[in-house]
Amino acid sequence: MNDSQKNPEKKQPLTTCLFSAAFFGALGSSFLYGYNLSVVNAPASYIKDFYNKTWMERYEEPIPPETSTLLWSVTVSIFAIGGLLGTLSVSSIIKVAGRKGTLLLNNCFAVTAALLLSLGEISRSFEMLIIGRIVMGVNSGISLSVLPMYLGEISPKHIRGSIGQFNSILICLGVFTGQVLGLPELLGQESRWNYLFSFLAFPAVLQLCVLPFLPESPRYLLMEKKDEAGAERAFQKFLGKTDVSQELEEVHAEARAQDNLNTVSVLQLLRSPAVRWQLFTIVITMACYQLCGLNAIWYYTNGILREAGFAEHLLPYVTLSTGATETLAAIFSGLVIERIGRRPLLIFGFSSMAVFFSLLTIFLNFQDSFSWMPYLSYICILAVIAGFCSGPGGIPFILTGELFEQSYRPAAFMIAGIVNWLSNFAVGLLFPFIQEKLQSFAFLVFVVVCTLGSIYLCAVLPETKNKTFMDISQSFAKINKMPEPSPGQEMELVLSIKPENEKAADVTKTESF
Repeated sequence: MNDSQKNPEKKQPLTTCLFSAAFFGALGSSFLYGYNLSVVNAPASYIKDFYNKTWMERYEEPIPPETSTLLWSVTVSIFAIGGLLGTLSVSSIIKVAGRKGTLLLNNCFAVTAALLLSLGEISRSFEMLIIGRIVMGVNSGISLSVLPMYLGEISPKHIRGSIGQFNSILICLGVFTGQVLGLPELLGQESRWNYLFSFLAFPAVLQLCVLPFLPESPRYLLMEKKDEAGAERAFQKFLGKTDVSQELEEVHAEARAQDNLNTVSVLQLLRSPAVRWQLFTIVITMACYQLCGLNAIWYYTNGILREAGFAEHLLPYVTLSTGATETLAAIFSGLVIERIGRRPLLIFGFSSMAVFFSLLTIFLNFQDSFSWMPYLSYICILAVIAGFCSGPGGIPFILTGELFEQSYRPAAFMIAGIVNWLSNFAVGLLFPFIQEKLQSFAFLVFVVVCTLGSIYLCAVLPETKNKTFMDISQSFAKINKMPEPSPGQEMELVLSIKPENEKAADVTKTESF
């Protein structure tokens, strides 16, 4: 297709319908995930006191220190277990409810979790807090699999990356919101900490009010439900135009190119040689997403700020700079992803993290030698966060939707989610032991992960910017040792999606004969 044919699509404006689907879809999904990553930090001491008081009321003796530590560890880490359970349930739910329907049903978990977490103190039940955290984890596990799938399928290819980055932007905004609401002047007080969890219901209710009026994924409607009329209406609303015949033909061409139109299982995906390297790429990218060290860096942030001379009462406000940096970097990535591409942003993100983790290791070891050294350490922390959110923070979810055709996509997101949550759990479980053994040199482990991830992506990952799902799949044909389409097959696919004005001309010529 020549440039003159591409230009109309590139100039096509972002519609209100598409923006609303991306924003409100992410608000009730990704935002809640990010919020739950930071919301337990501010009230941690109050929650521990609540556990101790409840234990005293029940057993008339102070809670043993090891039991207190165990209860708190379970409260924090069980969120990841819930996420894994949610990921494992996605494939079953999505077959029945579809993409949009699954997002709507998922709000039930958010509202239930909000009730359990906010009423736990009143009910004098720390079990309600633990159950609420696992239910919230289920919500996040489902949303982090379904939302990127939905956003990828409703977006035109020329802005698919930017729309997909709503997932990352709202995660970062959720983290930042949790930090702001946790300030002592707001809800970070002993008498108000349960309201931090009540807030979870607000984004969920907003999504429930808006998303029912927006269309389902047109690709899901056409390829899985065989509802061409519904798919046409969905394309018209998302794209803001009446003639969507080219988009429909593109989906039809993708369907004709697939060997199997039925949704495949995880086992079938693992056995399929046609997507072997796509699967390797997603597993490695998603593992690096969690193992690159961003979660672990929060262990050092407050200590470095104290060493830099910041007063204890100022730490919550200075820490806001980390959340603000996350959000700004994610927005920047969303603005430039269609110009720069996925591959360069990912490689740059992991490479820059490796560089700044190395510098952070050096600065931490000279922390006591120079009074200004802690400030350099803090700058490195901000740089690591910015490097992560500029690419690795959101693009792995976009790639999971782009590297697989329709029939493979649900199983691919399930595998990506399993890797994501298991890696998340592994970091939370193992990093304290690594930190104890290696001290400040613990960050060198993440230097290795980020470097190896960059090398793999540089060697294997093709650029997916402005490509159809079928084009991306064909770009892996050689490395998967699969036969590429013959020139005749390629011509047939090109002709099947040629512009409507050319089709009309062909019809006119036929009628003239």
